[in-house]
Amino acid sequence: MGKFSYTWSLMRESWEVLKQDKKILIFPLISVICWLLVAAAFALPLVPSEGWRALLEEDTNIAEPPGAYATLFLFYLCTYFITVFFNSAIISCAVIRMQGGDLKLRDGFRAAFSRILLIAEWALVSATIGVVLRVIEDRSKTVGKIIVDLIGTAWELASYLVVPLLVIEKKGPISALKESAALLKKTWGQQLIGGFSFGLILLVLILPGAVFVLMALLTMGTPAMIVFIALAGAYIILLCNIIWALAAIFCAAVYLYARDGRAPGSFDSFLLRDAIVQR
Repeated sequence: MGKFSYTWSLMRESWEVLKQDKKILIFPLISVICWLLVAAAFALPLVPSEGWRALLEEDTNIAEPPGAYATLFLFYLCTYFITVFFNSAIISCAVIRMQGGDLKLRDGFRAAFSRILLIAEWALVSATIGVVLRVIEDRSKTVGKIIVDLIGTAWELASYLVVPLLVIEKKGPISALKESAALLKKTWGQQLIGGFSFGLILLVLILPGAVFVLMALLTMGTPAMIVFIALAGAYIILLCNIIWALAAIFCAAVYLYARDGRAPGSFDSFLLRDAIVQR
């Protein structure tokens, strides 16, 4: 509950930035569309061969059929690229706004496109790490999961400021990763852990969408069912877009705080100071 309350406070701070430029929400919306297209491109070829059944089997090794890891790598590469590209756009817009600039949507697109090679390189690194962790987990379900959880948590925190460093300072992936870890260590010390969880907030706020789904299941008429399902889908998509934008804005604020030593815009310095804590 403490993490939930703290994250809620951080979201309110991020909302103050988003409220000034709600057009930023166009970036996560476009990214969701891109995600769906990528997912369809990878999923549809599996339908005729029923390859999807093998992937859903609990005891099936992902190494069979042959080439599954390569396919997984390509999927990770595409989805990471989409995520990093649009996060770059949001973060660049947030930095402009928090530094008092006049924000236009084209500023976000321009920043992301101008760093597209760096974004692709970081997506390549992230996809490689993702597949390696998946291989470790597949080779030993119990021990592998523990190792993956530990490495994954450390990786997520160490790389937290990579995207701002890519888009704002134009650093390469490896340099950005080293600088991200160095900034975190300089500002908050060693053996760190995130004191916030936007995913937890999303999980709680998504519950009202389940009410629409339940109403759809309880409704006998097809038209009413379609309406409730449409309402649930619209609510969940809007909520995910907002949370995504708020999380990216907060990442930009943490980066500016770590870089400059002071809270940007309307952010509370005490909240940012406690965003990352000693393990």
